[in-house]
Amino acid sequence: MISSVMMTGARFPKSFAVVMTRSAWAQTLAMASRCLACKNKPCVRGCPVNIDIPAFVKLIAEKNYGAAAEEISRANALAAVCGRVCPQEEQCEKFCVMAKLGGPVAIGRLERFAADWAARNQTVTRRGRRPRRGAQKVAIIGSGPAGLTAAGDLAALGYRVTVLEALHELGGVLRYGIPEFRLPREILDREIAGIREMGVEFLTNAVVGRTLTIPQLLESGFDAVFIGSGAGYPTFLNIPGETLNGVYAANEFLTRVNLMKARQFPLEGTPIKKPHKVAVFGAGNTAMDSARTALRLGASEVRIVYRRSRAEMPARAEEIEHAGQEGVLFELLTNPVRFVGNENGWLVRAVCQRMELGEPDKSGRRRPVPVAGSEFELELDTAIIAVGQSPNPLIRSTTEGLAVEKWGGIITDEQTGATSIPGVYAGGDAVTGAATVITAMGAGRRASIAIDEYLKAKRSEKKKT
Repeated sequence: MISSVMMTGARFPKSFAVVMTRSAWAQTLAMASRCLACKNKPCVRGCPVNIDIPAFVKLIAEKNYGAAAEEISRANALAAVCGRVCPQEEQCEKFCVMAKLGGPVAIGRLERFAADWAARNQTVTRRGRRPRRGAQKVAIIGSGPAGLTAAGDLAALGYRVTVLEALHELGGVLRYGIPEFRLPREILDREIAGIREMGVEFLTNAVVGRTLTIPQLLESGFDAVFIGSGAGYPTFLNIPGETLNGVYAANEFLTRVNLMKARQFPLEGTPIKKPHKVAVFGAGNTAMDSARTALRLGASEVRIVYRRSRAEMPARAEEIEHAGQEGVLFELLTNPVRFVGNENGWLVRAVCQRMELGEPDKSGRRRPVPVAGSEFELELDTAIIAVGQSPNPLIRSTTEGLAVEKWGGIITDEQTGATSIPGVYAGGDAVTGAATVITAMGAGRRASIAIDEYLKAKRSEKKKT
């Protein structure tokens, strides 16, 4: 079978609210008692921020929920976020011994439960202390997961931390890229408030590379800089018709809805065309978010169009399942050839081609090969391109001596995040390209440790002179 379309007896959601039933929570809590508390803690090896997972799961099993939240907060300043959006099945849960015995312990849901319980009951004590008087200063560029993690860790060590965010609201990709039905804004705001309480200063509308540059930051009194500016520069398909009205980059589409609140137009100032027949090209988490968002905007038909098969789809299994349950259709082994518009420049259809899988490519996945004579048309008024993002070129173009990859990622030491410029570190999507929230947080954690060592050395040298 060359292509497949998965359909369900689906519901078409209208609300951006998250639903979690009492029965679902009961099932989740029951999972805590399945943890074997392995001495070598294989699950921790899969966690980029090294949470002591057996310790907090054991506390939940004992119904000591506040202590469980405290344990998580030692390593993770964004626990409620991670519990909702991190791909645990490819990280901590992947290494759970119980995976071979009926399925892994539901680590992600347990983390989410503990964090939410602590917030409701106001039991978690914030890490660390407010900045020391006369402490060294660190500038953090970007308030996404890498920047927030580095900021929280460095503040906990007593440094004076300033986060510079280019947009008018904080959170980076957590706010503009992830829909509210996956990450409620009050959760994100609560986590950021906790970091602010540690003494971190936040500046919005601060476009580094335009408002000021990294050299200017270093010259103005900052002792170190961490670049966590993310990857918000869209990748396109480079096929005819991509400039038609109704064709969006996923980043633009989600930013309009999530950050600019276009779904509330005209109460909010940003409009968005109401979609009817939608195709999302790509099959990662961003594609699933875009498809599910389009349904909530009132689309009557939404398809994921992907050139490989279900087995190769990079999105989390949970996100794919949710999309199917909500009514998203899956047009697999299919690739767009061109977009076609009407006389007014609006998208009306896409010409696509069936594919079949050949030999594996460099990624290890089987390469999609076009099937001759298989072109067909999809009637559309909205196309969303979700095939990846890369770092914005603004910082690299205004920072002399900053080494970058050909595709735009900042070159760093893998262990420390150190760049080619002394005192300047980087991590997250600005280095790797679009990846996961927890991977970015891990990079922020490693960089904060290295920045602490760098600043200690600076203090030592200063004392000698």
